[in-house]
Amino acid sequence: MRTVELSNVTWHKSSYSNATGGECLEFAGGLPVVPVRDSKDPRRAPLVFEAGAWSVFAGAVKRGDLFG
Repeated sequence: MRTVELSNVTWHKSSYSNATGGECLEFAGGLPVVPVRDSKDPRRAPLVFEAGAWSVFAGAVKRGDLFG
């Protein structure tokens, strides 16, 4: 498993996050992987996905294909 340094990345809030503090997903771009975290708990370790796997997942979410 490869280690990616995340201490100096810029986190971006998802456009699907709402303004009242709920559903706050953040991601960091420009890396060989896609780290994703909950902005309400930024000290917690992010989930890190291979770029291809994240692309497939995000596409399924957009199409509504996750749960059949």
